[in-house]
Amino acid sequence: MRMKKSLGQHLLTDENYIHEIITSIPKNDKFATLLELGPGMGALTEHLLALDHPNLIHIELDDRFVSLLRKNFPQLKDSLIHADFLKVDLNLICKSPVCLVGNFPYNISSQIMFKVIENREIIQAGIGMFQKEVALRLTSAHGSKSYGILSVFLNAFYDTELLFEIPPQAFRPPPKVVSAVIRFKRNDRKELGCSEKLFRSVVKMAFAQRRKMLRNTLKLYLPYLDEEYHEKRPEHLSIDDYLKICNKIEAENE
Repeated sequence: MRMKKSLGQHLLTDENYIHEIITSIPKNDKFATLLELGPGMGALTEHLLALDHPNLIHIELDDRFVSLLRKNFPQLKDSLIHADFLKVDLNLICKSPVCLVGNFPYNISSQIMFKVIENREIIQAGIGMFQKEVALRLTSAHGSKSYGILSVFLNAFYDTELLFEIPPQAFRPPPKVVSAVIRFKRNDRKELGCSEKLFRSVVKMAFAQRRKMLRNTLKLYLPYLDEEYHEKRPEHLSIDDYLKICNKIEAENE
């Protein structure tokens, strides 16, 4: 079967790495739903079924894979959903809390993680495979060159860790990049303490020209920017720093 470049399909075939992913899943009896995103031809599916989780769900967009999965794993029945994960209402198909598992399509991996953030009250944890560059962005702390908008947004609500890398030869077809697996778990932050819309706006504005100092990129909010931030660049600020700026903006505009 020919893989579709438009769907970012690279199927993991190396059993050693498959085993590592399965054993790295956060303890499954804590989650009401174990949700596999993009099962493909079922490399992870076979092992997930062996976990005997009471509510295991699989979401696959490619109709060819759906047909193949139904043939090879007839026990899936209604637990296999033929849909686009980005368009699915998780509240309708999942029992909370959810643990998300999968080899995430490279071309929409950032969009997937933005949906995770939006559904953070449902998705409490996950383990996923990404292009290494994206995995680094997702798990980086402030001060790193990889630290960016997605780093701030995701780590505001999740604790993240990069587990291991996977070389191209472990896939079919081999991608032109190294892959990496990350794990994320919901942290204790229930609320930001400020408007989430403002928080997103400030962070995006700061990183819009990441080589410039914040006195230039956050010129709109300069009156609310402590002098200690003026000469810094966006990657130098922690999540708490961005929240401090947003809290000051709100406090002085009440």
